[in-house]
Amino acid sequence: MAKRKAVGFLISEMGLSERRACRIVGLSRSVQQYRPLLKDDVIAIKRMKELASENRRYGYLRLHAMLRREGLVVNHKRTYRLYTEQGLQVRTKKRRKLPRRDRVAPRVPVRPMQRWSLDFVSDQLADCRRFRVLNIVDDHSRFCPGQIVDISIPGARVARFLDDLALRVGLPEAVPPDVV
Repeated sequence: MAKRKAVGFLISEMGLSERRACRIVGLSRSVQQYRPLLKDDVIAIKRMKELASENRRYGYLRLHAMLRREGLVVNHKRTYRLYTEQGLQVRTKKRRKLPRRDRVAPRVPVRPMQRWSLDFVSDQLADCRRFRVLNIVDDHSRFCPGQIVDISIPGARVARFLDDLALRVGLPEAVPPDVV
């Protein structure tokens, strides 16, 4: 821009030709003679606003596709520039806050056989086969009345095992609701 002004000064004030002024300043004549075409974005902006108001959830890419079908714009970067200049961002929905619940700490058992916990653990053998372990632990005494170790532990087998355990050791007073 400064070189163009210098060439303009040399031509108007010093009376030099454009060719000589450009050579002195070190500017190509094609650059000096170039006049940028101003694109008329008014029509595209107006139509983009109309489409955006009709379809609030459309982002700039979908609006670009619609404008392109209508022959208004070709370049997606131009569409994005116009989209952001007009402040047509898609508004993200605010996440609804869930009502606050008071957390209640679970009651600690005061004697053995009051509550059991069941826990599945999984690991891998040396030959890459996976195996599972079902641990049953008394919450008060940490005594383990039973354990199942196998490649697969179906629910029916767990039910059979708990029935056998009830005959051998007896059942606790309560089983946590996530176990039942």
